[in-house]
Amino acid sequence: MISAVKVHFVGVAGTGMSALAQLRAFSGDEVTGSDRLADHDGLGAERARLEAAGIKLFAQDGGGITDATRRVVASTAIEKDNRDLARAAELAVSVVHRADELAELAAARRTVAIAGTSGKSTVTAMTFHILQETGRSPSLAAGANLLSLRRRGLVGNAWRGESDILVMEADESDGTLTRYSAEVGVLLNISKDHKELSELESIFRTFRERSKRFVACADAPELAGFLAGARTYGFDAGDLRGAELELTRDGSTFRAAGAVVRVPTPGRHNAMNALAALAACAALDVPVAEAAAALATFSGVGRRFEVVGAARGVEVVDDFAHNPQKVRAVLATARLRGRRVLAVFQLHGFAPARFLKDEFIAAFSESLGPDDRLWLPDIYYVGGTAAKDVSASDYEAALSARGVKARREPDRALIARQIAAEARSGDVVLVLGARDASLSAFAADILKGLQS
Repeated sequence: MISAVKVHFVGVAGTGMSALAQLRAFSGDEVTGSDRLADHDGLGAERARLEAAGIKLFAQDGGGITDATRRVVASTAIEKDNRDLARAAELAVSVVHRADELAELAAARRTVAIAGTSGKSTVTAMTFHILQETGRSPSLAAGANLLSLRRRGLVGNAWRGESDILVMEADESDGTLTRYSAEVGVLLNISKDHKELSELESIFRTFRERSKRFVACADAPELAGFLAGARTYGFDAGDLRGAELELTRDGSTFRAAGAVVRVPTPGRHNAMNALAALAACAALDVPVAEAAAALATFSGVGRRFEVVGAARGVEVVDDFAHNPQKVRAVLATARLRGRRVLAVFQLHGFAPARFLKDEFIAAFSESLGPDDRLWLPDIYYVGGTAAKDVSASDYEAALSARGVKARREPDRALIARQIAAEARSGDVVLVLGARDASLSAFAADILKGLQS
């Protein structure tokens, strides 16, 4: 990676982008960044964390880009008429895609790249934690915030280690996953999300071809064509086989390669995530028993079944679930902890709401029972061009027709009051959705309503 230069990141508050910006800053580069949220002070406490990491923030008006800027990093999500991009063009500053910045970083290190439709943030975090706790001093570029790093005042999704190992989350959403070369590539699963299955399979095949060693889940039927020559894992099949799985409200235990594995995060999906992390580390010659001992101290990832608190016997959980597979997983996990589920699900954009509507309707209608409740705020929108041809009301109608007690309600304060009125001891309240940084504060508001 180029050092001692001034680099500007457009959309720097985005989780994937902020990780790259931090790694630049940690390496000694001068880093600036802009974000829509910074334009109207929507960053909240995250502003201080980003600035503490050495990133100087600007409004998205071109002011952060100067004659001294040598590179501008942007993602597919940034629109062509963005004022920062216009300013870069005026000054003839090189503009690179976020994926190319990450690919450049990955190429310079022994990279463990975690890919798949669901679970990659948690597996990335678990793998990093294991390697760090076993003295291998990795760097990190993640798509979510590790709670252990947050407690140290950091943003939580990036770390610069002393070794040449980089653990990174490899995102398939815009197809740029094909640009990465990895020492170890890990593929967790594939399901319709962002793109149709056929297109995703093609992207992941290229990812496999560009990985020196490849790890894949043997229990995922959609990965059958990826298993030949791979290091595999699973509970039903695989080179690294989990057995004697026991699920509790707070985590799970199982055996693998003769070791007892204790997973301190709940849900069957997290047991599978843990097995994936063990397999990834084994590909770097970390003994399973050593890795399992390290995993036992893993403290979790922000907004991945993050328990906000409890009041009146009602637990409030904040979760990033934003695709049908994740929705099914979080609802199954909630069943381990409570009698009834009161869920709030905010769709994170018009495109995914349209593309995944049938799958979302199936996930909720098949996972929620007759006593459960579902609130649907309006679809999250922060501006830009979008075809607003789908709505929360459409979801309410489709779910109600399937017997789900769902209601569209745009007023968050009213949702919080309704939950406080309806909740009973033993219930679990879930706040689900992505992209909207205010969802965590909303979960905290629901808890306050239960306490009053």
